[in-house]
Amino acid sequence: MSFASIQSRLFKLRANKLFELSVVAVILLSALVIGAKTYAIPPNVMVLIGWLDVAITLFFLLEISLRFFGEANKSRFFHNPWNLFDTIIVIVSLIPVEDSELALIGRLIRIFRVLRMVSIVPELRLLLNSLLKALPQLGYVILLMFIIFYIYAAVGASFFANINPSLWQDISISMLTLFRVMTFEDWTDVMYEVMEVYGFAWIYFLSFIFLTTFAFLNMVIGIVVNVMENEHSKEREAQAIANGDMTLGDLQQELVEIKLLLKQR
Repeated sequence: MSFASIQSRLFKLRANKLFELSVVAVILLSALVIGAKTYAIPPNVMVLIGWLDVAITLFFLLEISLRFFGEANKSRFFHNPWNLFDTIIVIVSLIPVEDSELALIGRLIRIFRVLRMVSIVPELRLLLNSLLKALPQLGYVILLMFIIFYIYAAVGASFFANINPSLWQDISISMLTLFRVMTFEDWTDVMYEVMEVYGFAWIYFLSFIFLTTFAFLNMVIGIVVNVMENEHSKEREAQAIANGDMTLGDLQQELVEIKLLLKQR
């Protein structure tokens, strides 16, 4: 059997749905093993869990090896950040550090193995990629939110410090208090305490909640949803091209029509 034939079979295996489901099941089992180690369990059961952890590590090594040898262009295998992440997690998990000073790092690496679920499940990968691509736009929203926080914290520290110094002593403490208000953690207690001295303080709190919790939260959701929709569109177009349902010329024509519609708006 030629190497090309073996590589073709490995490629089909790594794309097999049953194989992907098996990997997901082992990742879930790994998460359960990590959770089980946090409980006080009998030593004999702990030994069994230890052997199970070794079996899971060996399975991950076999799985990443199959994915590597099934790759047509092996030189570009590690150009994919997810492949690089999976490989590092698997290799570090092989290092025996349980009885050394690096035992904490070993346990931490095994915890991160649960993140491999993101690299295996396409929907989770698309969600995380969309979130990362939305970060530049979210940065300006976060900056504007910080400005609003700073202004309201300065006002709170200036007027409310004498009412409750533990909540409004300085601008940093005031920002923590406003974060509590934004997350609705007993915020009415804070408001009513201030209203005993300043009757119109409800305007201060309600306007802050409207600007941060309602307006900014909707802006963040809108940005993330918009980026996710764009990513879904790109994925559908790439899939259509791969299936031969759409040529590159059709795709370029569609992009031109979209640009014309946007200009008309």
